[in-house]
Amino acid sequence: MEKEHVLLVEDDEDIREGVRILLESENYQVEEAENGRKGLELLDEQTDLVILDVMMPGLSGLRTCEEIRKISNVPVLFLTAKAQESDKLIGLMAGGDDYLPKPFSYAELLGRVKALVRRYKIYRGKCAEISAEKEPYLEIGGVRVHELFNEVFVNGKEIELSDIEYHILLLMMKHPRKIFSAQNLYESVWEEPYFYSCNSTVMVHIRKLRVKIEKDPKNPQYIRTVWGKGYKFDANNG
Repeated sequence: MEKEHVLLVEDDEDIREGVRILLESENYQVEEAENGRKGLELLDEQTDLVILDVMMPGLSGLRTCEEIRKISNVPVLFLTAKAQESDKLIGLMAGGDDYLPKPFSYAELLGRVKALVRRYKIYRGKCAEISAEKEPYLEIGGVRVHELFNEVFVNGKEIELSDIEYHILLLMMKHPRKIFSAQNLYESVWEEPYFYSCNSTVMVHIRKLRVKIEKDPKNPQYIRTVWGKGYKFDANNG
């Protein structure tokens, strides 16, 4: 069985060793980097997940994530010693897919890793062979999404989305008449139990998604807010 590749970027040697031992025991291939610049050098097409410390000397985790997003949509899991909600949102806005406050349990870390890698491999098509005769696209109102690969077009222009953004968009387009609450989206996309604090995480990703696919993100035509209920993809748009 082919091993999934995890890139661990963390300046604390003890944390690196503990996480590496844990992931290797679960049959992951782990590459280690003690700083952001080294992590960028090790990132390649085989990488299925980046675990990234926020507070590092030199190139911070946030800056490292911004550089990763210029070349890859690989999921990024932030490890952060900061527990403030604003700090978590900054990480998500920088391009992260999820975050885990320190100190964390290995069970929680492993759960996050498995969920992010599983989604990435499925929706990037790493585990599927697709017939060239019929590519499974879903198209509504000018938005065209591949149902297995992270491949999105808006009015013919290809748009780069993160794994989480892609998964949210695909889910909403598959059910265009459904109003998704923040809890619906979080439990479906992150595959974890929802807590009230998760609402801001969903809001940030919706905001980022609108910036990328809407002509005017402040007046969205595709992903509408249904006040008091949640979000809905407008199947009648276009």
